Amino acid sequence: MDIKAQSLYQELQMMSAQARMDVAPSQPQIPPINGSRESFGDMLTQAVNGVNSMQMESKAITKAFEMGDSSLSLADVMVAKEKAGVAFEATVQVRNKVLDAYKTIMNMSV
Repeated sequence: MDIKAQSLYQELQMMSAQARMDVAPSQPQIPPINGSRESFGDMLTQAVNGVNSMQMESKAITKAFEMGDSSLSLADVMVAKEKAGVAFEATVQVRNKVLDAYKTIMNMSV
């Protein structure tokens, strides 16, 4: 399975924005590759914070549904939980790819 970090990051950003605004999918914003002043650490922090906010929102929606909020349906709860789960799994896959790359670089002879 080949995972591209840039496209995965864009997908996570788009899912996070959709979860916050609760709107239909739109075209992803593609940040400039060469002119970017944002570090990898900042991008990773934003992605993890986005996944965390999706999980917290999912937890809040689930709790509200369990408490009897009539404005939420079971489908809303399940969609929120699946979005958070997919975002988390994608983050884990990116972490695994980064660790594999780090191990490969560390095993290179100088």
